[in-house]
Amino acid sequence: MKYPAAVIVALLAFAVNGAGQTAAVTPTTADVDAIYPDIETFYIDLHRNPELAFQEVRTSGKLAAFAKALGYEVTTGVGKTGIVAVLKNGPGPTVMLRTEMDALPVEEKTGLPFASTVIGKTASGQTTPVMHACGHDIHMSAWAGTARWMAEHKDRWHGTLMLIGQPAEESGSGGATAMLKDGLFTRFPRPDFALSLHDDDTMPAGTIGYHPGPFRSMSDNVTLVVHGRGGHAAMPMNTVDSIVLASRIVLALQTIVSRENNPIDPVVITVGSIHGGTTGNVIPDEVRLQLSVRTYTPEVRRKTLAAIRRIAKGEAMAAGAPREPEIITRDEPGEPVVYNDPALVARLAAALKAGLGDKVVPMPAKMTSEDFGQYWITGKVPSALLHIGAVNAEKFAEIQKTGIPGPAPHSPEWAPDREPTLKSAIRAEVTELTELFNGK
Repeated sequence: MKYPAAVIVALLAFAVNGAGQTAAVTPTTADVDAIYPDIETFYIDLHRNPELAFQEVRTSGKLAAFAKALGYEVTTGVGKTGIVAVLKNGPGPTVMLRTEMDALPVEEKTGLPFASTVIGKTASGQTTPVMHACGHDIHMSAWAGTARWMAEHKDRWHGTLMLIGQPAEESGSGGATAMLKDGLFTRFPRPDFALSLHDDDTMPAGTIGYHPGPFRSMSDNVTLVVHGRGGHAAMPMNTVDSIVLASRIVLALQTIVSRENNPIDPVVITVGSIHGGTTGNVIPDEVRLQLSVRTYTPEVRRKTLAAIRRIAKGEAMAAGAPREPEIITRDEPGEPVVYNDPALVARLAAALKAGLGDKVVPMPAKMTSEDFGQYWITGKVPSALLHIGAVNAEKFAEIQKTGIPGPAPHSPEWAPDREPTLKSAIRAEVTELTELFNGK
């Protein structure tokens, strides 16, 4: 059967244009190769110039300028140092893509030629080296590459793209909460979906991992101040040694995990900071411990925090301490569970597999925490946090062979394999976004 020429032209137009508006679009390797040099330069600059939580003035300015030059409507100072960049492109859903901006108080030991030498101050005024030890520089750079592709290919999608640069994700600093309280979902278009991507040490560079349902744990920060009775190091019998008392507490806390908790319900208790004394020949009055507590359910969280209080007080009593330890925590978790909407994850995983093939794999839940969960639990927005492998493929194969772990996020040696990680992250983020903008 022959069709008139006008019908053939119309069918071809639909195949080229209409089909592109009803399915995810995965950028070609050539597409990403073309923009990669600029994105790598962007990444190196961010890595060299890290900033701590709520201090991301230079960082947010860089992201804001980049988005504004692409035609996004940019608002700065949201939640103190956060930014919101909006690109409206006709009718359709509103989709939010979030990146974190803050770095960690860590001294870099990667040996990279562009390693950070920045010295900053924590919120408490403590001087510290600063490093992008969690890969937020990777996240921001992928965000920038995705922002550019979406702005340069507006014929391939329709809807409203909402890009946010979030401050203060690390250590329960409250960046997501600050942006929400500052009207993120009221001053700006309320998103129908929220997306984010995080680098990962358990997969080779460029692999995309997904997990439906509860994915990242709740997080609590607990401070214990142990009080003893100080004195001369040569006469410990005249003191209540706060260093020994603190050490006993550190060891006893681990029995909560091994002997009080059901092993099916995961708990992690880590003492990440312990400070006491000024010199070797003086027993101090006081030692301060800072704990990170990770749980998945409110009941396990409640029992764990109660056990920490009981053990700290019991050890102090057993040591004859002059007063009970101070135990500083919050009634509510510092960060909620990150919950990946199962239907949304299934949809995204299917689109990613179609576009990226066997680089897209299921992955287990993790005990690390993330304030991305606030957008779901507070904002009630269907959300999905996916992970991207960032370990050099050869190094990853060696790690698998020997069983000896390599550097991971928060390590001073964490250095993602930037080219395959960034390129795959950009392709994945664009695929996710266009699936949600163009799908039914």
